[in-house]
Amino acid sequence: MIRLLAFLIVVFALGLGFAWLADRPGDMVVTFSGYQYQVSLMVAAVAVVAVVAAVMILWWLLKSLWNSPYTISRYFRVRRRDRGYQALSTGMIAAGAGDGALARKKTKEAAKLIRSDQEPLIHLLEAQASLLEGDHEGARQKFESMLDDPEMRLLGLRGLYLEAERLGDRNAARHYAGRAAVMAPQLAWAAESTLEELTARGDWDGALKLVDAQKSTRQIERDAANRRRAVLLTAKAQALADSDPAAARTAAIEANRLRPDFAPAAVAAAAALFKQNDVRKGSKILEAAWKAEPHPEVAELYTHARPGDAVLDRLNRAKKLQEMKKNHAESSMTVARAALDAQDFSTARREAEAAIRMDRREGAYLLLADIEEAETGDQGKVRQLLSRAVRAPRDPAWVADGVVSERWAPVSPITGRLDAFEWRAPMERLGQLIDSHEDAPASAAPVIEALAKPTSEKRPAEVIDDTGRGEAAGKDAESLEDHVRPITAAAFAAVPTDAEGVEPAEELARLPDDPGVDPDEGAEKSPRRFRLF
Repeated sequence: MIRLLAFLIVVFALGLGFAWLADRPGDMVVTFSGYQYQVSLMVAAVAVVAVVAAVMILWWLLKSLWNSPYTISRYFRVRRRDRGYQALSTGMIAAGAGDGALARKKTKEAAKLIRSDQEPLIHLLEAQASLLEGDHEGARQKFESMLDDPEMRLLGLRGLYLEAERLGDRNAARHYAGRAAVMAPQLAWAAESTLEELTARGDWDGALKLVDAQKSTRQIERDAANRRRAVLLTAKAQALADSDPAAARTAAIEANRLRPDFAPAAVAAAAALFKQNDVRKGSKILEAAWKAEPHPEVAELYTHARPGDAVLDRLNRAKKLQEMKKNHAESSMTVARAALDAQDFSTARREAEAAIRMDRREGAYLLLADIEEAETGDQGKVRQLLSRAVRAPRDPAWVADGVVSERWAPVSPITGRLDAFEWRAPMERLGQLIDSHEDAPASAAPVIEALAKPTSEKRPAEVIDDTGRGEAAGKDAESLEDHVRPITAAAFAAVPTDAEGVEPAEELARLPDDPGVDPDEGAEKSPRRFRLF
């Protein structure tokens, strides 16, 4: 648009110039070699313009003829390059579709038409074709050759990283990822692998620097970065708890500031503060974490904040936690544990039963069994509660990649993934595992019946020719076996005196004492049943 406007302005200016000359008549006289030439000013201007245009056209023709060999060669070179890029594009599409034969064919065609040093994608297509053909050694060599080219270095490192992962060589994979992360920290695959390596070595400061680099490059969101920093700082605080308490305290407090609802960070920060006799600040941290989500580790550390406290003082602290989070199973179990330690069995039993009503789980029944054994020593009731605990859902625990741990850890022991542990109920048992027939209704006791006539009484033999009657007789006999008439005094009187006596059956071995079944247990059973074996 601008060029068109400039062209119109030039044309308009020339038109104004010629109009100006036309309005001012005059003559131009030229004397050359004894001759005098006289023309009007307008004709002279037109002649000058025509001469200039002719010279420009002549110069263009001469220049075109001079550059014609280069122009022709350039035309064929561009055409050849276009064919090469078309082959390269087709080969990349074939590689993406998994057609190794077509990818290899187009690789050779593109290599003939385009120089590989001018187009690095040829190396990538060749490596992809080798991978599709199963030539992993050739692909690895091609990726290694890419390391010499600054433009292809990251691509080569990515290819070598994937090959190392395929072979299961974690050390080599992390080595290539570390080199790539130094050059380009914004690469997610390189940063994640390097982060796993740093956390596996326990280099928490290096991992924190890498997370900060990810956050600065906007590779991860702010909340995710804060979560990772809280996990790394908590791990650092746990590692330095004994060697450098001051550094551990600083790291734990920062982790708690980033994630106040993260129980391990709150526990680490409060434990560091308790070691420095700052019970007030540590208790506030635990109270804030408890209000966000009750956790048994928070309750355990809170109730034992002062090692010299009496059991009644710990019970009062447990009741204080319960006031902060009422109608919660973990609050009731915390009070029940403290009351059991204080020998307040009524309070302990009441709170344990309240926890069972709110959340039927294994730990609540085990706690109630401890209370029963400590108060009454009734082993029958204890075994009954233990059997309920076996069938109840398991308590929440730290779970990562199928591994259940009693303590939180920053990385998974299986995959090495950061922040893999979650506080939840393990998936191994979500309901009852052992079938129980306690809920089955009591059936009526079978009635013992006998024949009315004595067995010694004989009947005359009959020959039965009708097969249908034979089948009917067989059915009648079966029904008689299933339905036996009751034994009466008349039946005993009808027994002949010469009948042989029958030895009584051996007495069944007596089963061990069974505590029995609580009649209220049927209401608590779930209709879903799972088998242990």
